[in-house]
Amino acid sequence: MLSALLILPIVGAAIVGFLPLSLDGSKSRQITLFFTALSFGWSLYLLQQFNLNNPGFQFEEYLPWANAIGLSYSVGVDGLSLPLLILNSFLTGFAIFSIGEKVERPRLYYSLILLCNGGIAGALMAQNLLLFVLFYEVELIPFYLMIAIWGGEKRGYASTKFLIYTALSGLLVLAAFLGMSFLSGSANFDYLSIHLEQLSLNTRLILLTLLLVGFGIKIPLVPLHTWLPDAYTEASPAVTILLGGILAKLGTYGLIRFGLQLFPEAWSLIAPGLAIIGTISVLYGALSAIAQKDIKRMVAYSSIGHMGYILVAAAAGTELSILGAVTQMISHGLILALLFYLVGIVERKAGTRDLDILNGLMNPIRGLPLTSALLILAGMGSAGIPGLVGFIAEYMVFQGSFTAFPIPTLLCIIASGLTAVYFVILLNRTCFGKLDNQRAYYPKVLASENIPALILTATIIFLGVQPNYLVRWIEPTTNTMVAHLSTIEQSQIAVKP
Repeated sequence: MLSALLILPIVGAAIVGFLPLSLDGSKSRQITLFFTALSFGWSLYLLQQFNLNNPGFQFEEYLPWANAIGLSYSVGVDGLSLPLLILNSFLTGFAIFSIGEKVERPRLYYSLILLCNGGIAGALMAQNLLLFVLFYEVELIPFYLMIAIWGGEKRGYASTKFLIYTALSGLLVLAAFLGMSFLSGSANFDYLSIHLEQLSLNTRLILLTLLLVGFGIKIPLVPLHTWLPDAYTEASPAVTILLGGILAKLGTYGLIRFGLQLFPEAWSLIAPGLAIIGTISVLYGALSAIAQKDIKRMVAYSSIGHMGYILVAAAAGTELSILGAVTQMISHGLILALLFYLVGIVERKAGTRDLDILNGLMNPIRGLPLTSALLILAGMGSAGIPGLVGFIAEYMVFQGSFTAFPIPTLLCIIASGLTAVYFVILLNRTCFGKLDNQRAYYPKVLASENIPALILTATIIFLGVQPNYLVRWIEPTTNTMVAHLSTIEQSQIAVKP
């Protein structure tokens, strides 16, 4: 059942990329949307079949592959990975709509997007460590090509920087996984066969540090973040949606799946340091966003801050904070995708992203009124305004983390207020004020451009009003993780003299 989420995008990429030679851009787009819709529909079917009473892996598939090196095709999902799988398919379709009808070399572009979708899905489903690394690295080349070919003026620099950083991330994760298997004496790299209790605490701390740096690059955390502003700014709107909306979540997913779950004792020891790193990322992202003049770069820096919330929550290790961390992954993906989509519309219609030039877009006659209204709502969602999914996620993160790390949590709450500051700056300068009569003759936003944004907006509002439709799938798994972490901590106390 799960393999369909991997097979469908690969088959779609092969059809779009190789058959037939006369396939034009419009047909390529339609085929890509068809396979993306199939993947999204199948992921929703899996959601309906998912057993909420089982916190472990479900829909498992296992096939021997390369036994000599411990590699097997082992896949499964739980409450941590299934919501991210659905987000992956949903945002892939959303990204395709953001491309529009006309794009250079459409067959290559659409096939690369489908390959990214399949690679991310494979990483989220993988239950073999080597299989995870394989999929974790598969998406590197497609993203590099999409930035290098369809990016902005500095796309060469941005794509090369992205390639170097993410390749280093994969190498560090691979080194940690090799150490985990070889040092523990495991016969293979299957997730459930890795047992690290017999390793010394110092060894586990070293392995966990490798994972922290590796996944920290992908998230990214300060000071490993420098590739993000360039990549997000130079990438096309579609690629930026995928980069921020779902690819970055592989970093936070990896830390929780392989860091917190496999190294509970070492995790509890470095948790205060993780909370400090997360808080620094939150504050740095917010303050840097305030200083930006490019609205796309401002949103990119805001992403760094909001990903820092997830690390603080994961470090706290309480039931509510871990639940909030996973919910924040989904919330951040939805809101960031909407922001980048709307920024893309503004750039296409107004021809600029400069805050010193844009103004008066809320004008109902010659401006972009609906786009501006949705941009205001997306900014409210990012700032954690009640009634939107961003508020629910941040509330759980803050309440769950406060008991463990009160000062970092308070600083994160202050940074949440700074989020409102830079979005007020953005909205005040772009949406309000008087239109420039010499520039303000913008093309109308088509219904086909508005409908995807309206669907995503409705999703953000619905999950904000009815968060149980999201958290009930996540909670059984996260509660089990915390129970395991608490058991380790209690055993530590018991053996102390």
